[in-house]
Amino acid sequence: MSHAHPHDPAKDDGPPSEHEILSRAIQELLEEKGLLTAEQVRKRMELFDAEFPQRGSRVIAHAWANPAFRKRLLADGKAACAEWGLDLEADRLIAVENTPRVHNVIVCTLCSCYPRALLGMPPTWYKSENYRRRVVREPRAVLREFGTVIPDEVSIRVHDSNADMRYVVVPMRPKGTEGWDEEQLASILTRDTLVGVALPKV
Repeated sequence: MSHAHPHDPAKDDGPPSEHEILSRAIQELLEEKGLLTAEQVRKRMELFDAEFPQRGSRVIAHAWANPAFRKRLLADGKAACAEWGLDLEADRLIAVENTPRVHNVIVCTLCSCYPRALLGMPPTWYKSENYRRRVVREPRAVLREFGTVIPDEVSIRVHDSNADMRYVVVPMRPKGTEGWDEEQLASILTRDTLVGVALPKV
């Protein structure tokens, strides 16, 4: 589920964020008190990496295949995901739909708020200060560094997540996927396409 490009637009050599430091300190304290082990943390992270990223792909694939569900997802993302038994951490999930005239991309400018229940753990580049700062000011340039070229006539909307509200992008369904089942559709929906830095490719 990674993107390939020669230069990582979000490379950040600065110190870890306040949230990363706090998270690590809490983990170390819980380990010291014997309430959890490093092995338990590692297994939980592997679960996120293996299972959670697929959830978002399956939800969006179902929205592509089922117009009624797509309408519910766009109206109330959290309620639509609840139909799948997904309990999202934020009060609201807003699904934003790409169109021939609009391309959407997601960021959290304050920290790294991210729909983990759908997409797993946020990638390093998403949390970096570089991405958080630049994608707001120069989204086309940042997307080009991911290999995603958005035509000038298409508007780019940058959506800023926060503690109460998360976003997920509903990409346009590519031509050539007519007749595909949901499993096939999900296979071309990566984490990056649901954040908006990449486009699904057949």
